[in-house]
Order: sequence, then structure tokens, then C-alpha cells
Amino acid sequence: MPLGSLEDHLHDLPSGKKPLDWNTRMNIAAGAARGLEYLHDRMTPPVIYRDLKCSNILLGEDYQPKLSDFGLAKVGPSGDKTHVSTRVMGTYGYCAPDYAMTGQLTFKSDIYSFGVVLLELITGRKAIDNTKTRKDQNLVGWARPLFKDRRNFPKMVDPLLQGQYPIRGLYQALAISAMCVQEQPSMRPVVSDVVLALNFLASSKYDPNSPGSSSRKHQSFHRDRDDEEKRPDLVKETESEGSS
Repeated sequence: MPLGSLEDHLHDLPSGKKPLDWNTRMNIAAGAARGLEYLHDRMTPPVIYRDLKCSNILLGEDYQPKLSDFGLAKVGPSGDKTHVSTRVMGTYGYCAPDYAMTGQLTFKSDIYSFGVVLLELITGRKAIDNTKTRKDQNLVGWARPLFKDRRNFPKMVDPLLQGQYPIRGLYQALAISAMCVQEQPSMRPVVSDVVLALNFLASSKYDPNSPGSSSRKHQSFHRDRDDEEKRPDLVKETESEGSS
């Protein structure tokens, strides 16, 4: 792919390389979610990816993402089965804790990994970063306490964005990622709901020059009634999650 992997554009950027802007990050997240939806819902038989991570998301022209490296992919459960029992494989930091502990692979295992990738896109941090203090090395472990209060959300955003992001979009994106990395797999959303929510966020283009959209204002989370009706359910749920 002409632009390499998502990892190349998110972590350890060389001096002078322009970081990804907010709109591009949300487009990549939505595109990767659609790729996962294809594996889960459209392939016959359905497939669990099992190794979703930034280095496996390749970027084409205009930063269009494509999932790559299906060496660990596994045919998903069928019929009345809820999981596939298999030797635990994957990448530390992205692997769902329930799968790591039991070896029971489900579609929700991929949802957890996707939540980690979405967190990386929002925060600019690595899934595992051994250069940080021990308590902050694991991205999900660092993020979980911050999810509890949306006043923490602006502290979580990638500093390379230099404040150029929509505060409402940030709340929604972080709330979606929080739902995806729930410890209990039954609490994680299905991929079709994630796609619906991220398609909405990706289509809500952020204009840093628009007077009402600057995150620096930290404006309150007002809702427009007409816009509320147009938003998919998961986005509405994430707003409730963010304000609780």
C-alpha cells in the first residue's frame, strides 16, 4: 500500500512528518470498522480476524484503510456455538482479556482489539508503551479510570492534534472505544453498531476554522433536537455514557 501502515502515521513520527488530522483519523476508524464488519457479517462462513492492530491496517491513497495479514484469522462459531476454543494467539495489548484467560475466541474478541486501535487513533499512544511508568504502560489500563469522568476526555487526546478536534466528536469517539474495551464481552457492541456510529462521526467533518467547532472553547455538550433524531443509536448511547 502506498502510505504504509497506520502505525507509521501514528507512532514515533520522524521530525517534520505531519500528524494525521481528526477527520482522517475518524475516516480510518470507520473504514477499519467496515472491514471488520465484512469479516463478521458478510463472509460465509464468518471470520474472526484475531490480530487487529495498527500495523495490520494498511493505508492506500487518501488514507483509505485495508485490513491485512490474515494469518491468525479463524472461522467463527456457527449454529448454537458461542465461541471457538483455540490456542491463545494475537498481540499483547490488543488481545481481549477474556480470550487471553480462557482461549474462547468470539467476535467480541475482535471488538476489543478494535477499541484499542480506536483509542490509539484518539490518544496517539501505543497499545503497550514500555517507556512509560508501569501503571501507564497499558493503554486500556491507563484509559479506564479516565473514562469515568468526561472532564478527563480533553486530557486524553493526542497532543499532536494541537487542540484541533471537535469536543462533541471526541466525547463520542472515546465513549465508543470505552464500550468496545469493556471487560465483559457481552457488554461490547456488535460490529454493525460500531460501523453505524463511526460512519456518522466520519461524516461529521470537523472544520477548525468554524467558530462553533473549536475544541479550545470546551463548549458544553448541547444537543440539537433535529440532529439528535438523525444520529444512530450507539452514538446516542455514547453521549449518555459520556455524561454519566
